[in-house]
Amino acid sequence: MKYAFLALIWLVWCFFHSTLISLRVTGYLKQRLGDRFRYYRLVYNAFSLITLIPVVLYSDSLRSEPLFVWDGAWRALQGFILAVSVVFFLAGARQYDGLSFLGLRQLRSGSSCAGLSETCALNTKGVLGVVRHPWYAGGILIIWARDLDLSVIITNVILTGYFIVGTLLEERKLLVEFPGAYREYQQRVSMLFPWRWFISKWNP
Repeated sequence: MKYAFLALIWLVWCFFHSTLISLRVTGYLKQRLGDRFRYYRLVYNAFSLITLIPVVLYSDSLRSEPLFVWDGAWRALQGFILAVSVVFFLAGARQYDGLSFLGLRQLRSGSSCAGLSETCALNTKGVLGVVRHPWYAGGILIIWARDLDLSVIITNVILTGYFIVGTLLEERKLLVEFPGAYREYQQRVSMLFPWRWFISKWNP
């Protein structure tokens, strides 16, 4: 029962986190709130963080004997996965506008954009020329690079699905904002894992 409840609260959190930032909800709120919509990203981030804390605490309370441990020769693979995830996060932070991500730039400019760039232009530089969503890719990698017990496996499976669904929802918003340019970008750069980039390096 406790693991079913764990799955339920993660699914509820993921549902609200994705739904509240969806095109349908944000489009409706833009019409209803007008200029006050500039506060939405900031409130959304605060709500997501506050509601995430009890879910994480409950998940950690169920930790038990690991079913899989990154030990011995597996340590090297774990280190590689962690290193790649850190690179994705740090390289992504260099391309995304942190103030827009937090919702602070919107307070001053009064506008928001799906690309989270300072100028609201489509950015394909740096790591964004390797994968389209480095933070989602890094998130998937880092959650699996830890010892796995049943609670962690349940959490990871749900969060991996959430990251993939979140990526697809973000893709929809970017296609609306940059229809032609983003389709070309999709054909040129991989979504989460850089297989197109590897192919281009092997076959220049």
